[in-house]
Amino acid sequence: MSIRISWFLLGMLMLVSCGTTRKTNNSEFPVTEPISLSPDQQRKYDYFFLEAVRLKEQQDYTGAFGLLQHCLDINPQAASALYEMSQYYMFLRQLPQGQAALEKAVAYAPDNYWYCQGLVVLYQQQTELDKAVTLLEKMAVRFPEKQEVLFNLLDIYNRQEKYDDVIATLNRIEVRTGKNEQITMEKFRIYLQIKDDKKAFQEIESLVREYPVDMRYQVILGDVYLQHGKKQEAYDTYQKVLAVEPDNPMALFSMASYYDVTGQKELYEQQLDTLLLNKKVDADTKVNVMRQVIVQNEEASKDSTQVINLFNRVIQQDSDDAQIPMLYAQYLLSKNMEAATVPVLEQVVDIDPTNKAARMMLIAAAVKKEDYKQIIKVCEPGIEANPDALEFYYYLAIAYNQAEQTDSVLSVTKRALEQVTPESRKEVVSDFYSILGDMYHSKGMSQESYAAYDSALVYNPSNIGALNNYAYYLSVERRELDKAEEMSYKTVKAEPNNATYLDTYAWILFEKGKYAEARIYIDNAIKNGGNKSDVVVEHCGDIYFMVGDVEGALKYWKQALDMGRDSKVLKQKLEKKKYIAE
Repeated sequence: MSIRISWFLLGMLMLVSCGTTRKTNNSEFPVTEPISLSPDQQRKYDYFFLEAVRLKEQQDYTGAFGLLQHCLDINPQAASALYEMSQYYMFLRQLPQGQAALEKAVAYAPDNYWYCQGLVVLYQQQTELDKAVTLLEKMAVRFPEKQEVLFNLLDIYNRQEKYDDVIATLNRIEVRTGKNEQITMEKFRIYLQIKDDKKAFQEIESLVREYPVDMRYQVILGDVYLQHGKKQEAYDTYQKVLAVEPDNPMALFSMASYYDVTGQKELYEQQLDTLLLNKKVDADTKVNVMRQVIVQNEEASKDSTQVINLFNRVIQQDSDDAQIPMLYAQYLLSKNMEAATVPVLEQVVDIDPTNKAARMMLIAAAVKKEDYKQIIKVCEPGIEANPDALEFYYYLAIAYNQAEQTDSVLSVTKRALEQVTPESRKEVVSDFYSILGDMYHSKGMSQESYAAYDSALVYNPSNIGALNNYAYYLSVERRELDKAEEMSYKTVKAEPNNATYLDTYAWILFEKGKYAEARIYIDNAIKNGGNKSDVVVEHCGDIYFMVGDVEGALKYWKQALDMGRDSKVLKQKLEKKKYIAE
């Protein structure tokens, strides 16, 4: 592709340097006298233009450029050819030529919206905003159905801080779309910016007059009054709404804000209770109100006790919806109150057993405390409520294993694998097969165990845990040692300071008679924490004996025995002062 574009650039530059392109400037158009082509000339133009398009699609850019030049020889006013030429110039970063060609295309085809829009974009990129505005104003007249033209104008006028033009453009949009909240609020903002408070409030008031039965706009008017210090007007407006709709949630919350702003703390709390303990107010509204309460509390750097007490009152009053307690749990976590979060999350899953997020948060808390009983308590109903959530099966299998419930581990792992789909993460599926392999081996089912490990490695060839256990069990049985060595080496390469993996690899080398090499890896295992494992320490003694260091072997064997290693063979090694295979 890079070679092809290089030839394209070379060809284009040759055409330009040979003087085959026409230079132009803004003074050459608009052209008032259009060129009239004969039927024969029109046919030729159409043929060459279509052929240029075909060559462009084939990435023969030089050929296409030449044909477009020929098209302009036939008709210098051809907007389609001029537009295509402008794109080539832009590609070559010859912006003046590209802009001139595009301006001509627009001049000769002013009713082509896309040509005009392309030129507007170019003007904006070149920060020629006045030219963009001039063209957009013409487009607004020429394409009245295109609302984006006015919004584009609005953006530019805002950037230029021409606020009178912003207001005028908003009025034009309003004429086309009708009065609405977004336009009114924007006009309100602009009027405030230019310090015309009277017109600013007139805008909001006009919205209320336009929709007299929609109480929402009256509440907005009251909020605007309150934000700008017109407290009495705000109070009167809220009361007017509540006289018509006593349970209007927006008005109730705004009244709470009024009491807060005016320093009436008791009335503020009473008003929040009136809103949040009102069964006629839906849960979604209550959640939104509580979010606003939290934001206000944080912005004012107030004590979280007030928010917590409010949450508790709401939850006690309304125990049928999980949204509020879920928000409460998230708030408590944000305050690092993890212990208090657990009963709230339990309430969430009691209300909504399918709430996966809440259940995962409970699992995280239990994992942090290493409480496998709690994990079992959370995950058992979790897999019933969310049978496709593999995460619950995984944590449940781990917890069962900690509880030494091997049959339960096997059962839940098999159930998890029944839920696997083509979309399931391969690494997760691999972990389940690895767990299956571990459990089968613990039950003495070697054939099934190795089949499970093979499946684990099919899904994830880099599953370090499966590779290590598979390799170690093969070495213990003194079978397929080459395969075991290959797998174990992958684990050591991935985690060179992992004592368990180093011990496995050293033991495989030992079984293969590579004693000197085995000693290097067992020493590394001991240095990296293996001295805390009686099995690793005994292995170290075995390897030392085979390299001729009997004194070192006896030292490690005795150390393993003192660590609690329960092995008749180990005692025999110490008595006979020699290695004895198990």
